[in-house]
Amino acid sequence: MSETLNLLTDIPGLRVGHATDLSLGSGVTAVIFDQPAVASVQIGGGAPGTRDTDLLRTEMTVERVDAIVLSGGSTFGLDAAGGVQAALREDGRGIAFAGINIPLAPQAILFDLLNGGDKDWGRFSPYRDLGYQAARAAAAGGFALGSVGAGTGATTATVKGGLGSASTVTPLGHRVAAIVAVNAVGSPLVGDGPWFWAAPFEEGAEFGGQGLPPRFLPEHRSPRLKGSPGTATTIGLVVTDAALTKPQARRLALMADDGLARAILPAHAPNDGDTVFAAATGQHPLEHPVHALTLLGHAATQVMARAVARAVFEATALPWPGAQPAWRDRFGQAPRGGAAA
Repeated sequence: MSETLNLLTDIPGLRVGHATDLSLGSGVTAVIFDQPAVASVQIGGGAPGTRDTDLLRTEMTVERVDAIVLSGGSTFGLDAAGGVQAALREDGRGIAFAGINIPLAPQAILFDLLNGGDKDWGRFSPYRDLGYQAARAAAAGGFALGSVGAGTGATTATVKGGLGSASTVTPLGHRVAAIVAVNAVGSPLVGDGPWFWAAPFEEGAEFGGQGLPPRFLPEHRSPRLKGSPGTATTIGLVVTDAALTKPQARRLALMADDGLARAILPAHAPNDGDTVFAAATGQHPLEHPVHALTLLGHAATQVMARAVARAVFEATALPWPGAQPAWRDRFGQAPRGGAAA
């Protein structure tokens, strides 16, 4: 295996791009597949905002998509997929219907409308343009983490949310990686301390190496909820280089969604829109499908949990008074920022 970056782009055949608007306090992240990828989705939250996720259901005809879009903006942010679709169409991508190429770019959004940014954008939202910019910025290799792209305006119950990513390789040699925008109604932290719920899965010191508290006290398990429960939703994507069918991709999404519940407490709340996509680029077959898919799901759970913690660890507070403090503001360890964008 070549050297890895601990990012989604460790999966060959895809590119990641951000569009970030700090004055808006929001942004878009686009994941572009070089070739259409088999995809499915798991929606675990009670109040999702999505576009074209019905076509990812296993009984639906379409199996492959050109991109996955993650965005802030609540339902206004659903315009972002149109911008990504426009960029893809300019590039000649998409399924041909009656001589017209129709690129497929399913999307999920998070609610970041109350984070203090300027949301007075006039008649039309800026998200179509942000989606186009994110698609045009998409590149292989390193990309930024923290308060960028879809994670720009994200918050949690305790510290600033953000955009995170992580990768691994299964014992059978398949690559698995996740990207996630963490805007949780719950907390990624144990109690009021610096410890991440995802600590058991940490590789090296990718989110600070804090470990877990010496022992768990009742107050560590007490609920910590965002003041406005409707302002939540964590959205993400897990990708493998394995060759999967659509039902297998659905199983991978289900298992990756468990990573949210291992990294955020609580997850999948009534006003969350928690949504996890899964995609397979298909470079490597599954010689023992049941065993290999189990290992893929095991890896997907862990990389999603790690990506959640990295999103929070790498985040920075938005640049205005009263913005939610970041993890480093409270606990004093500066984030390393991921690979250079």
